[in-house]
Amino acid sequence: MKIVLAPDSFKESMSASQAVAAMRAGVQAVLPDAQCVEVPMADGGEGTVDAVVDALHGQRVEVHATDALGRPVTAAYGHVPLRQLAVIEIAAAAGLELIPPDRRDVLRASTFGVGQLIRSALDRGAEDILVGLGGSATNDGGAGMLVALGAVLTDADGGPLEPGGAALERLDRIDISGLDPRLRDVRIRVACDVTAPLLGPTGASAVFGPQKGADPADVARLDSALSRLAAVTATTLGRAQPQRPGAGAAGGLGFALAEFLGAEIRPGAEEVAHTVGLEQAVRGADWVFTGEGSVDAQTVMGKTPFGVAQLAVKAGARVVIFAGRVAADASVLLDYGVDRLVAITADGTPLEEALRDGAVSLTRATAELCREITGADRQP
Repeated sequence: MKIVLAPDSFKESMSASQAVAAMRAGVQAVLPDAQCVEVPMADGGEGTVDAVVDALHGQRVEVHATDALGRPVTAAYGHVPLRQLAVIEIAAAAGLELIPPDRRDVLRASTFGVGQLIRSALDRGAEDILVGLGGSATNDGGAGMLVALGAVLTDADGGPLEPGGAALERLDRIDISGLDPRLRDVRIRVACDVTAPLLGPTGASAVFGPQKGADPADVARLDSALSRLAAVTATTLGRAQPQRPGAGAAGGLGFALAEFLGAEIRPGAEEVAHTVGLEQAVRGADWVFTGEGSVDAQTVMGKTPFGVAQLAVKAGARVVIFAGRVAADASVLLDYGVDRLVAITADGTPLEEALRDGAVSLTRATAELCREITGADRQP
C-alpha cells in the first residue's frame, strides 16, 4: 500500500515535517510494510520555507536585513543548491509580527528587507525564486523592495523618497536603470491566495490596511499613494495592471513583483505543490493523508488540504484530512472528493493541551484510521 503524507503545519503545535513524522509513526504502527511517501506542504504563508527545504533537502540561509521599520533583523530564507532555487517568506523581513503593536506604522512601513533577501538569493546563484506572500506589515506597493534591488524613486525635485507607502503620494519618477541585472535571468514565482487588486474598495489599502493599523484617513491616503505608484509605473514601463488579481497582496508587493520583476502570481498551495513535486508523488498512491490545525468551509478557498486533495483525487487516490479542529461546515470538503475528515483531539480539549499533545494525537488518530481502512487489529 502506498500512502502519501502531505500535511501543512498545525499552527503553534507542529511544523509540516513534524506532522509528517507523526503520521508516519501512526501508519507504521499498524502497517509496517506500507510505502510512506513524505511531502511536507504549505500554502505560501508561514512554514513555506521549512516545508520546501525539508521536502527538497535544502538549507536555511540567515541574512542581516531590516524589518518593516528599518530596524536590524536576522531573516532566513530557503536555498536548494541542486535546483538553484530560493524560497522566501516575505514576513521574515517585512512581517507584521516582527513589530510590537504599539510600534506599528503602516504609513512608513517598507518592503526594503524583502529586496535584501532577494539580493542575497541572487548572490547564491538562485535562478528560480519562490516568494510566499502573507503576514506583511507594509503597504508600500513594493517600493522598498525595488529600492533595495537598485531602483531609484524620486519626487518632482529629484529627491529620493523616504520609506513607506505614504511617501508615494509625492512619487514623480522611477529609475530602473540600476535595477540588479541578474533579475533578467531569474524566474520569480509568487505563492499567494489573495486575489485583491492594487486599488479601490477591494484593494490593498482598503482590505488589508486596517489589519496593519490604518484608520479610514490612512486608508484613503494610502490608496491614493498606490494610485500614484500605478500611474508612474505605467509611464516607466509603458504599461501597468493594478487590477491584476493578487496585485494588492502584501500591501501591493504583488504589484511590484509582477510589473517590475515579471513574477508569476499563482495560488499558494498549487505553487508549493508544484515546487515539491506533489503531483508526481501522488501517482499510484492508494491514500493521501493531509491536514492542518483547523479545517472549515473556507478550506476550499485554496488552503493546503484542499489543494492536496484536488491533486490526489485527480490521481485516483483516496484522501483523508486530519485537523485539530474540524468545523461542522467542513463537510463541504466531502463534495470535492475527500473521503474522510478526522479530528485528532476530542471536543472540549483545552487549547493548551491540544497544542502541546498535537503530535501524539496525530499519531494516534492516524493509527486508528489505518486500522479502520484496512481492518487491521494490531495495536500500536
